[in-house]
Amino acid sequence: MLWMTFGVVITLMLAFDLGVLSRKPHVISTREAAAWSTVWIAVSLTFNIVMFMWLGSEKALEFFTGYVIEKSLSVDNMFVFALIFSYFNIPVIWQPKVLKWGILGALVMRMMLIFAGSAVLEVFHWVIWVFGAALVLTGARMMLQQEVQVAPEKNLAVRLLKRVVHVTEELRDEKFFMKHNAITFATPLLIALVVIETTDLIFALDSIPAIFAITTNVFIVYTSNIFAVLGLRALYFLLSDAMRSFKYLRVGLAVILLFVGFKMLLSDYYSIPIALSLTLVLGILGVSILVSWATRNAYK
Repeated sequence: MLWMTFGVVITLMLAFDLGVLSRKPHVISTREAAAWSTVWIAVSLTFNIVMFMWLGSEKALEFFTGYVIEKSLSVDNMFVFALIFSYFNIPVIWQPKVLKWGILGALVMRMMLIFAGSAVLEVFHWVIWVFGAALVLTGARMMLQQEVQVAPEKNLAVRLLKRVVHVTEELRDEKFFMKHNAITFATPLLIALVVIETTDLIFALDSIPAIFAITTNVFIVYTSNIFAVLGLRALYFLLSDAMRSFKYLRVGLAVILLFVGFKMLLSDYYSIPIALSLTLVLGILGVSILVSWATRNAYK
């Protein structure tokens, strides 16, 4: 019943958000982005309440913790998305279309990764230590890396795409392809989409194991991940002007990855209570945002 409920809710929301509201290209205002961010968060929390009623407080808390972790880590994606759009000079009016298809692709990729990861963990329990070590290394790298850099020319998927189709630097409205002299060209809009999809795949390889540190229940891992990702487009346009103000948020995300990485490495020796995990994650996020806000004038 929960799988059916989840499927119906996601189908209806996607049909309305990506179908009806995205039918005509338009610049998503801060007001519209705030409204849709509120809607997605409300739907997610409502689903969390349904889980509490059907599965109990522990499973509901696991869902909420996974949702918070994925939602916070997705903010790092938005920094990269902004750099990608800037690199390819994608106008704001066409960015929603790229993110729409990017999100749909992310749903499919994350579904495959989550079910594959769950199957592997069931057979090879020691893989959880590999996931934990990978998260610790990623967290350490984020802690040391000062700035995020985008290098589409080094992207393997982009290089493969350029081998099978002609590429132009000319934008043609909101089209991914254009024809010139009977030759089909891929526009920068498609290249930006490919870079975003591959970037999200890399982020998913970090964020999905982080939720497996909270629970190995595939339903909770998948639903918390998907609910967080589906609100990403609205959140991007809501925070696009303010992202540079969160200077220390990336440090906070790195600390969260370090925490969940060590949690996975120690899982066979000591199980950190889910309530404590949630408290620590929310505390780290809160401190990083408050410090960023308090020192915002120092680095404007």
